Amino acid sequence: MKRTDLISARALVHSLLGICCLAPMTGAAVDVSEIELRRLFDPTETELAAESSGRIYIYEGLRDIDVRRAMDEEFDRVESMMFIRTRKTEDTGALVKDPETGVFETEDDGC
Repeated sequence: MKRTDLISARALVHSLLGICCLAPMTGAAVDVSEIELRRLFDPTETELAAESSGRIYIYEGLRDIDVRRAMDEEFDRVESMMFIRTRKTEDTGALVKDPETGVFETEDDGC
């Protein structure tokens, strides 16, 4: 690849990354969580086969009530699951926010 092609490619990548960063994060986060919830509670045959062969799916930012539900309903698949940055909820299911910062609180597993 010529140097000018490489520079042009880098400029394109940086531009695309910039555009992606301008997208509203809440919409993107919702889409990811919907995919994760679907995979968690309604996995495809392909996903189940991947789990059977040792794949571990990392579920990030799910609500603690969803994680508890998974432990109850999908316990036979728990060896293929890892949960990180699990968001705390109230008894009502509403997400818990830090009163000082307004940031959603997450479980701390001590790692």
